[in-house]
Amino acid sequence: MVLKLYAGKSPSGDNVSPSAGSGLVALVLLEKKIPFEFIPVDLSKGEHKTPEYLGLHPGGRIPMIDDDGFILYESRAICRYLAEKYADQGTRLIPTDLRAKARFEQGASLELAEFLPQIVKVGMELVFKPRVGAPIDEAAVAEGKAALDKKLAEYEVILGKQKYIGGDEFTLADIFHLYGAPLLIQGGHDLITDKGPNVQRWWNDLVSRPNWIKLQEGIQGVATY
Repeated sequence: MVLKLYAGKSPSGDNVSPSAGSGLVALVLLEKKIPFEFIPVDLSKGEHKTPEYLGLHPGGRIPMIDDDGFILYESRAICRYLAEKYADQGTRLIPTDLRAKARFEQGASLELAEFLPQIVKVGMELVFKPRVGAPIDEAAVAEGKAALDKKLAEYEVILGKQKYIGGDEFTLADIFHLYGAPLLIQGGHDLITDKGPNVQRWWNDLVSRPNWIKLQEGIQGVATY
């Protein structure tokens, strides 16, 4: 049975949304060369709140996977599950060496605890509020940008000693950083550029990966590799 990915679709067509949690999971599927069927969930029509969907996901959110009857949601949990189940297939996204794995976990923790909250804070003000005509809280924007700049200054030091945020190999820790920052950049709010040569090198590496580019161009799911 081909794995099913329940996710949002791109505004420009019936492709997997390249942003937020849906994008993270789709990128892992591509990196791990995992065949999957894309089940689009139209949030604007409330398809995530139907009794059928809520029977699978009591919170009624996306993304979610159905792996031969095994239902799993929360994007980072899905990514870890896929990376471990298909550890020897495609790109290895979680190290096996104890110390390398500890570095990876350190990078993943930095993203979730300190990088993501600032991206969400700024994104809420500059991307989502304008969509609904709500006033922008400029103080919140300034606070979020200042906190992110401080974090990226730390990243500049870290990335001066290793190639990626989770060590010397590309891992899920790097993929997780693509959750919200690209959406801000696409909206004209680049919070990453000019934060130091090491940060710029790292970020350029992430967004130039062939599978990330493929995801931006549009994917619907693949039967085989």
